[in-house]
Amino acid sequence: MILTIDVGNSNIVLGGWKGDALTFVSRMKTDRERMRDDHAVTLKGVLELNGVRVAEVEGAILSSVVPQVTGSLAGAVEKLTGRRALVLGPGLKTGLDIRIDNPSQLGSDIVADAVGALQKYSKPIILFDLGTATTIGTIDREGHYLGGVIFPGVRLGLDALSARTAQLPQVGLEPPHNVIGPNTVEAMKSGAVYGTASFMDGMVARIEAQMGGKATVVATGGIAHEIVPHCRCDVIYDADLLLEGLRAIYRRNCPMNL
Repeated sequence: MILTIDVGNSNIVLGGWKGDALTFVSRMKTDRERMRDDHAVTLKGVLELNGVRVAEVEGAILSSVVPQVTGSLAGAVEKLTGRRALVLGPGLKTGLDIRIDNPSQLGSDIVADAVGALQKYSKPIILFDLGTATTIGTIDREGHYLGGVIFPGVRLGLDALSARTAQLPQVGLEPPHNVIGPNTVEAMKSGAVYGTASFMDGMVARIEAQMGGKATVVATGGIAHEIVPHCRCDVIYDADLLLEGLRAIYRRNCPMNL
């Protein structure tokens, strides 16, 4: 089994692969204070919960946008399995042709998303990742990663509203029945759900205009499933895209372990 681990600002997502099959996906909260052994205990529990023996783990790859967690989690993998996890960053072969001003600044999650999208979808590609931040990546017809857009995430925006205003409450992401909200809660939900869907529609139109034609639009990330059904443009929802990208990068760097 190969473990693919995505460390995000809010959640850690762990996927277990046997050959080409993603056999389980587990999510846990990102905790910047946890030590190596804390993570090792949690990882062992996740494996046992999914019927996997530690001895079955042949390798692991990790992408992280939280530097405080990267080392402790990679150390936990090594302590638990005896195998050193690959950490996505400079030095790993990805196969992605990055055409931005400073390729080393491109987030490892965006790299993994792009690699996953390139192996599954027709180019050009517009790639949304809706998490703590909303990112948009663009890939042209030749497979070059051109750059993108970074925007506050849906939940981050709602949290900021409730934290920085005196009378706006915390709300969920359930879509309201109507765009025009008859009360504060419904109005906030409309802004979060329909506003984000409209943002996606509008950005797709603008990016396609700049790229000179229609693109395959893909969305992933923890909140994407709440928003994609309300988009008016055609959007493919792919929940496990980042994990697939990590597996592809692992295969490129450690082919003998597959």
